[in-house]
Amino acid sequence: MDGIESIAAERKRQVEGEGWTPEHDDEHAEGELGKAAACYALAASAETQLRFDIKRGDAAPQDWPWDTSWWKPKDRRADLVRAGALIAAEIDRLDRAEKARNHAACPPAPRATPPRAGLTQRDEALRRR
Repeated sequence: MDGIESIAAERKRQVEGEGWTPEHDDEHAEGELGKAAACYALAASAETQLRFDIKRGDAAPQDWPWDTSWWKPKDRRADLVRAGALIAAEIDRLDRAEKARNHAACPPAPRATPPRAGLTQRDEALRRR
């Protein structure tokens, strides 16, 4: 699997295997998904000694948004895949939030009444004056 396929498969695993559905993700409106993604991406780029310290699981990174028990680094590639899946989840969450804001801001369009039989729309408009 290439990178994008691996990220898509990881996101699918997160949703189907862990239950991290879009509705669940929507509860994390303070940037937690992005912060978690950044932590995994940084862990993947860390120097060897730091990677060893991170992998031991003594503590999660300072910016880790959740309980330390959820911090589960693996190897560089796996951590980057997790970061990518979390970034995708955050992008999707942002898109859903924007769509909801736009939907709430747009009142429903007024319903047009069809013209009476035999009258053109122009005739009907003139009649209403």
